[in-house]
Amino acid sequence: MRVSFSRSIGTTAAAGICASALGVGVLCTSVPARAFDPDASISQDSGPLDLFRFGFSAYKDGHKSEAAEAYKYAADKGHAGARWALANMYAEGDGVAENDYEAFKIYDEIARVGVEPGSPDTGYFINALMALARYYRRGIPGSPVDADPAQARQVYFQAASVFGYPDAEFELGQMMLDGEGGRQNIAQAKKWLNRSRKSGCARAAALFGKIIYGEGHHVYGLALMSVALDHAHGTDADWIHDLRTKVESSASTDERTSAASLADTMVASADTADNSN
Repeated sequence: MRVSFSRSIGTTAAAGICASALGVGVLCTSVPARAFDPDASISQDSGPLDLFRFGFSAYKDGHKSEAAEAYKYAADKGHAGARWALANMYAEGDGVAENDYEAFKIYDEIARVGVEPGSPDTGYFINALMALARYYRRGIPGSPVDADPAQARQVYFQAASVFGYPDAEFELGQMMLDGEGGRQNIAQAKKWLNRSRKSGCARAAALFGKIIYGEGHHVYGLALMSVALDHAHGTDADWIHDLRTKVESSASTDERTSAASLADTMVASADTADNSN
């Protein structure tokens, strides 16, 4: 059974998406058409896989305009990987003018087309869902895409419940914990954060630790936050450090000592498990 995302984004937004079922391209506004390198043995009439491979090679070589052009033609012919790559380029302003709305429309097309179970395109589909959820969560200024946290929460739920994607589980759990996009649900937040942390998500471990600390499990909660901090990187490490410091300030000396010892044991156990594989 094919999995897809079918929520309408409104007539104005939908007008920017060209229906592949009608044989029309994915983008209504796109990369300016121009000739490929005549020595490349590739043209807009080439097959989608050849166009995608050419685009990938061009991108790696730093020829991003050619890459975007090749991805566009491959995307118009239904290649999910090309759609995903082109959407990322628009989202990041990478080789093309940054345009979140164009990126949104392509991600939306990937999600609408859907995937069959076990399809090699599943990764593109999941990443498209995650991108759509982020856009719905904050909206896109100057476009028909308004902030819709409830829709973001629903998209995260699909990625979490159908595919067990750890980042989606974390985002869903966080939204449920904060009551964002719907009513607060601590029990469900714990469920999704726990699933995510078991898959190695440090952010989920930190929030799950905070919740159970608040429920009276001080040693285990602090230990989880310490382990999360040990595995966190970049800005995640900053906010997890601040969270643990704030929570730890209300713990007793004995609880802090026990939590530190438990965290060391948990980290050592994880390292042992990793080294045994």
